[in-house]
Amino acid sequence: MNLPLAFARSADTWPEKTAIFWGLEEIPYQALLRQSQVVARHLVQQMGVQPGDRVGLWLRNRPEFIPAFFGTLMSGSVVVPINNFLKPDEVNYIMGDAGIRVLITDEELAQQAPALQAAHPQLRLLPVESFTWLAPAPSGWEPPGFDRATNDLAVLIYTSGTTGRPKGAMLSHGNLLHNVESCRQVLQTVQADRFAVLLPLFHSYMITVGMLLPLLVGGSMVLVRSLHPPRSALAEILQRQATVLPAIPPFYRAMVGAPLKPPLPLRLCISGAAPLPVQVLKDFEAKFGIPLLEGYGLSEASPVVTKNPIHRRKPGSIGLPIPNVEVSVKDDQGNMLPHHTVGEICVRGGNVMLGYWNRPEETAQAIRNGWLLTGDIGYQDAEGYFYITDRKKDMILVNGINVYPREIEEVLYQYPGVKEAAVIGVPDARRGEQPLAFVAPAEGAHLEERPMLQFLRQRLADYKLPRRIVFMETLPRNATGKILKTTLRQMAGTVGPVEELG
Repeated sequence: MNLPLAFARSADTWPEKTAIFWGLEEIPYQALLRQSQVVARHLVQQMGVQPGDRVGLWLRNRPEFIPAFFGTLMSGSVVVPINNFLKPDEVNYIMGDAGIRVLITDEELAQQAPALQAAHPQLRLLPVESFTWLAPAPSGWEPPGFDRATNDLAVLIYTSGTTGRPKGAMLSHGNLLHNVESCRQVLQTVQADRFAVLLPLFHSYMITVGMLLPLLVGGSMVLVRSLHPPRSALAEILQRQATVLPAIPPFYRAMVGAPLKPPLPLRLCISGAAPLPVQVLKDFEAKFGIPLLEGYGLSEASPVVTKNPIHRRKPGSIGLPIPNVEVSVKDDQGNMLPHHTVGEICVRGGNVMLGYWNRPEETAQAIRNGWLLTGDIGYQDAEGYFYITDRKKDMILVNGINVYPREIEEVLYQYPGVKEAAVIGVPDARRGEQPLAFVAPAEGAHLEERPMLQFLRQRLADYKLPRRIVFMETLPRNATGKILKTTLRQMAGTVGPVEELG
């Protein structure tokens, strides 16, 4: 089995069912399959794409993303989703690293293409606006992608590059099908489900949970035109009777503050991309009575690894391993650690990537003895639930003692009027490092540093206390809502020596 065959099976089973809701438009499965086949034929016969070639998808969220994705797979080539917020220089690196031959894009993004074509003279563009003009596949034409093996490369997805240049995580057809099936079980997904899609489709989580999961089980996508303003996005979600909402913590915080009254059509909400503050989870479930599940994943694992069960959620936990995936906590020597002992989260299962594209040494560092080393720090409790304390690289070392920013951030979120909070470590001559906090107040809130520090002092050991709190209107985030601590570290140099300001 491979992804295009699985999608074709859905289209054959539910040909007239709506696969995508887009504003007032409803696109049935059969039309989506036909358009995917048209794209596949054009790539093969007009653009010379061969099995295994890489095709870039540089698109905003729009219905054409889906036939571009499946059409590429049906051509036998590999999908390379590209962050549509990137500038040409950043895209240029991915183009060269992946060896992209064809770039499927839209007219607006294509305006930036001359810079890419100057660096890659052989690059050919396929605007999605032309899809409806492409010649249909002749009767009996069999897409070469239907012959791809389970272990063949399907998607090459580039990590966000927070530790340097982005790396291409190689995900096979089998990796993604494995993750879809695990998510189907844990989310109890059925054909009647409608998944609200408001986060970018270039992100690994939305590819698997927002697109592949509903379309491979016979469900539907409610493709939201824009996330901004949140109230407008929410109106689309409710109008189309979406039942499952994958979103980021700020969206759920906005829902708590919005003049909404239950009941809502949603049966399940999922939070990802960034840690969900416990207070937001409690406020959301108290107001709406809808389960809000926090989970965990990374692109290298297709991407979902753990999820809180619907009926046994633990606030603050990332939940249990999804079906047919193993998770462990290990020390630096690779030894399994007992419950409640902090170490590196490691993953093993059919969802773990084939490796990094053209980076055998980094692949060997990331996958050892079949286990994916995530670089995330956490522990497992006695009931098997996992908790993330922080990224390995984000850990702060104060006088030789490990300090995890997540712990400080959770206390900051308990302070009235705090909308966003993030903590980083900054160099300190005497202690090695010191915590520095960045806080964005909620609308209308007035926050002062001294009372906040006193609040923290009552709840945290002295060595964990930030020596300074920097107030900002909003914290910097990437396209998927993750707070950019790399940006905060760059800003830290402009606020002066922490020790002098403490």
